[in-house]
Amino acid sequence: MSDKSLDVVIYGATGFTGKLVVEYMQENYGNDESVSWAIAGRSEEKLKAVSEDLKVGSNVPHLLVDSNDTDSIESMVKQTKCVLTTVGPYQLYGAKILQQCVIHGVDYVDLCGEPGWMHEMINEYSNQAKETGARIVFSCGFDSIPFDLGVYFLQKEVIAQHGQPAPNVRGRVRAMNGEFSGGTAASLGATMTSLKEKPELFEVLINPFALSDGFTGPEQAQDSKPVYDEKLETWVAPFFMAPINTKNVHRSNVLMDHLYGEDFCYNEMWIQGPGEEGKAAAEFVASMNPLADAPAPGEGPSKESRDNGNYNVLFCADLADGTTIQAAVSGDMDPGYGSTSKMIAESAICLVKECPELVGGIYTPAPAMGEKLIARLQANAGLDFRLEK
Repeated sequence: MSDKSLDVVIYGATGFTGKLVVEYMQENYGNDESVSWAIAGRSEEKLKAVSEDLKVGSNVPHLLVDSNDTDSIESMVKQTKCVLTTVGPYQLYGAKILQQCVIHGVDYVDLCGEPGWMHEMINEYSNQAKETGARIVFSCGFDSIPFDLGVYFLQKEVIAQHGQPAPNVRGRVRAMNGEFSGGTAASLGATMTSLKEKPELFEVLINPFALSDGFTGPEQAQDSKPVYDEKLETWVAPFFMAPINTKNVHRSNVLMDHLYGEDFCYNEMWIQGPGEEGKAAAEFVASMNPLADAPAPGEGPSKESRDNGNYNVLFCADLADGTTIQAAVSGDMDPGYGSTSKMIAESAICLVKECPELVGGIYTPAPAMGEKLIARLQANAGLDFRLEK
C-alpha cells in the first residue's frame, strides 16, 4: 500500500462508538469509489468480526494499531490523509496519535471534550501543525459541533442582516433524549484524576478562554447555578457540557479573527420550564450528576434507543438594539452515540474532500469547515440548522 492511499482511517473501530462510525461509513460510502477508508484497532480478530457483522467490503483494509506503540501508529498515519479516532479518554490514549499526525502533516478529527488535554496539545503542537500542514480538529461530536456550528450559523445570519455580530449569544438546550456517552463519563473521571496530579489544571477548567491562545474577553454570564431567563420566560439549569462547548466557541471566535467581536459573550444552559415547577426542576438538575448512569466505555444504548433519540438546541442572539434573533440546531438520533458517529464521519470526509485551502493548525469545527460542514450534516447526517425568528 503506497503512502496516503487512504482518505480516512477509523481508529477505534472495534469500540462501541467506533463500530457506529464504521456502520455509517459502510452504509453511506461503502460503494462510493471517491472515498477510500480503512478500519484500525489492536485486534485483527475483532476487526474481522466488525467487518463481517457490518458487511464491510474486502476493499476496506484492516490496520493493526496500538495506542502505546509508536511504530504502529506511524505506519497508520503514513497511509492516510486523515485519522478519525474514537479512542478516549484522549488524555490517556490520544497524544501519540495526534503527535504522529502533526509530524507527518496528516489531518486528525476526534470526539474530545477534555479541555485540559486540548490546552496542552495546543501549546505543544500548534506551531508545528502550521509548519507541516496537519489540520487537527477537536470535538467533532455532540461536543461541540451543534453548539460551535450553531453559534457560527446564527452569527453569520446576524452579520448578514445587521452588518455586525451580536455581542451576546445564549445557548439553550430545549430537548435531549438519549443516553450520555460512557466515553464522556470516562473522560470526566480521567480529568478529575489529572486534577489531583496537576492542580494548575483547575484554572484551565474554569476559564472560558482557556483555549483562546492567550486572548481574554469580557466577563461571561454565570452558568453554574439555576437562573430565570427573562427573555425566554423559563428557568434554566447548568448544562454539564457547557464547560467544553463554551471554550470551543470562544476558540472559534479567536481563530476566525474575532468574527463575533472581541467583546463577545456566550453562555449555555438547559431549559427546564416556567413557574415553580421549572424552578424546582432546574434546582434538581443542578444538584444531580448527569453522568452517574452513563454506560461504561465500550458499551452503549440499543439501536432502538439510538434511533428514538433526538436533541434540539436554541440559540438566541441578543443585539445591541435590544432585539433578539433566534436559530435552532436539531438532530434526529440520540446525541451521544447515533448522531455523534455521523458527525465525526462527515467531519473527516469534509476536511479531506472539501477543505483544500485550509492551512495547518489546531482547530475547532467552525473555523475549520464552517458552511461546508453544515451543508454535509444537513444533507447526510440528520442535523438541521434553521432561523426561528
